[in-house]
Amino acid sequence: MKLALLRMTLPPGLHTRQMTGGPLENMPELRISAKHESFLPHVNRVCGRRRVRAYAQQSLQADPSKRDSLLIPMKKGPSPMSNGTSLKPRDRVSMSLNHEKPDRCPMQISFTPEFAQRLREDMHQTGRSVHNPHGGGNTYELERALGQDLLLTSVGWANSYYANETYAGGTDSYTDEWGVSWKNAPYETRFGAGFYTDIVGHPLADEHAVASYRPPDPHRPELYGEAERLIAAHKSDYWIVGVTVTTIFETAWALRGLEQMMIDFTEDPRLAETILDIPFRYHLAAAKRLVELGVDMIWTGDDVGMQHGMMISPNAWRRFLKPRMAEFISTLKAINPEVKIAYHSDGNIERIIPELIEIGLDVLNPVQPACMDPAKLKREYGDKLCFWGCIDEQHTLPFGAPDEVRAQVLERLETVGYDGGLILSPTHHVQLDTPLENFWALVHAIDGESGLASGLH
Repeated sequence: MKLALLRMTLPPGLHTRQMTGGPLENMPELRISAKHESFLPHVNRVCGRRRVRAYAQQSLQADPSKRDSLLIPMKKGPSPMSNGTSLKPRDRVSMSLNHEKPDRCPMQISFTPEFAQRLREDMHQTGRSVHNPHGGGNTYELERALGQDLLLTSVGWANSYYANETYAGGTDSYTDEWGVSWKNAPYETRFGAGFYTDIVGHPLADEHAVASYRPPDPHRPELYGEAERLIAAHKSDYWIVGVTVTTIFETAWALRGLEQMMIDFTEDPRLAETILDIPFRYHLAAAKRLVELGVDMIWTGDDVGMQHGMMISPNAWRRFLKPRMAEFISTLKAINPEVKIAYHSDGNIERIIPELIEIGLDVLNPVQPACMDPAKLKREYGDKLCFWGCIDEQHTLPFGAPDEVRAQVLERLETVGYDGGLILSPTHHVQLDTPLENFWALVHAIDGESGLASGLH
């Protein structure tokens, strides 16, 4: 494993971020003074983040004067590669999604708010602490410091998750602008306490409320201010993703109630169609505006899969969701034929993948390895489809060992990313129960043991 991170407790402005690339003498973030060049052969042979940090700390304890000569403030910009070349993150993603193999596999990682805060503390980051896993309202400092290649900006109902600060001043229950009621569901892990936000009330539970229901307005200019700022500041370097997930089905059942929505599919399909159109029209309007603003990709989709099969039958998906998703994709492609479309569904949805390709899908997300075999999907659909995800968040990342995480990354690179067509990512937001050692093993394996950045082992 190559050297990937050197971090010490330092005065503000003197911490380093993730190191990417080859030997230390090639790192722009870390400058070694002439009198300390003799350290390099020893440091370059060190394998693993802990041993590197321990070595550096011992060196500083022996001679504190080395602090200023070893480190300089963090620099911004794309990560340098070990062979002296450099690709911008957006170019790296573009190559991969065009089935070309870039210098390394593109990476995208999202986090629950609790894990994001824990990660900030580990990286000695300061600043705003509220974190939206879907990208709405974030500062992007954490994502950029990690060397991620995609930046997300979200408009739509998915922003209602973890929205305590937005709607309730941080209290443990709230009602979002759609009328859906939420309540915190606390949980405990070995790394501390966290909470999920669970839906507890549905504004359309009574069918008589449907006729008078008024959804939020997707044309409000303030919804797109963040996207405009993100595109202006970072599109030249990063691949920008407009997020409109929970596009149709998930928002519809949040409005109606999951059980009742399933009953409506059979007993009152006309009512089901009416309710499905509410989020469909909203998210289509949002996605159109995001494409017009210049995002590179729209991330759409709904969870319609379970561990071993689909939540609804393929026939129900074909009747209620496929025509709407086909219109969604064709409308966006008419605005910009170059825009990429990613579709999200947890679980096993193998039975509808050919039809997703048929209606114009470019990227499948998240490809849960515990539900579907990424290598098998690559063999069957890799010439028509790209894959985003593939790193197991159910077992390996939270409960495996760092070596198992690294091994899974390398396996995905060999079996799915060998000719591009892959963005590596955990298959869900990284949870609080994930050891930091496993998280860093993931980041280092992607950024340090893939593509051309494999010079140090």
